Amino acid sequence: MHLGCCAYSYRDALNAGAMTLSDFLHRCVDMNLDGVELTAYYFTDTSRETLLAVKREAYQLGLDICGAAVGNAFTSPDPAERAKNVQLVKTWVDHSVTLGAPGVRVFAGSLPAGVTEDQAFTWTVESLKECAAYGAEHGVMIALENHGGITSTADQTLRLLDAVDHDWLGINLDLGNYATDPYDQIARTAPHAVTAHAKVSAYTDQLDYDQVIQTLQRVGYRGYLNVEYEAKEDPMAAVPRFVGELQRSLREAWSIPQ
Repeated sequence: MHLGCCAYSYRDALNAGAMTLSDFLHRCVDMNLDGVELTAYYFTDTSRETLLAVKREAYQLGLDICGAAVGNAFTSPDPAERAKNVQLVKTWVDHSVTLGAPGVRVFAGSLPAGVTEDQAFTWTVESLKECAAYGAEHGVMIALENHGGITSTADQTLRLLDAVDHDWLGINLDLGNYATDPYDQIARTAPHAVTAHAKVSAYTDQLDYDQVIQTLQRVGYRGYLNVEYEAKEDPMAAVPRFVGELQRSLREAWSIPQ
């Protein structure tokens, strides 16, 4: 397993202009991380020149751009809105090719008022099939996050994955997004994870990352654990501390005979 960090962890500083993506990359080097997930929201522009400059700097710093991430939703009852969100994902597939990122994190969406879950499920399956097909054409995985709404539980997330049934769709396993029985639900979705987010806690409960990492090891997961910090403490202090805790858990896991 490799450790990385989501740009989202520093969202306040990035949104305020107090941190640039270049600053973020250097901060990840300071934490001795392996890679970064670059969230779409924090690019001041997405010209080819800008994307290639970020790619070059990450490479020179020894960081993988292990993924991109978009804020989309496929559950709108408006077909034009769903098409707009599919196009957003396709655009970021193209950007991922330029960045050299192997995958794009996507959402399914919330359940709008007046929409049944079966309706939202059908629309999301249609949208994910189109995105996965486009990803396959360009060599970029689509990573569906368990992120509330119609992916609140392992059952819901796996139902979508099974219905789409595409080699280029996997799960971005957000370890902190299951509200109940997190260890059981993590274990059920872990075999389908292509990337993962590490949060300090699952809702209000602190996660035991020794246990989580052992679960991931048992299913042969060798991808990224990307820190996605959302707690209240200043991330400038809290993220490095959390990274240190994960590094310790990984060292101890690697020392245990499998």
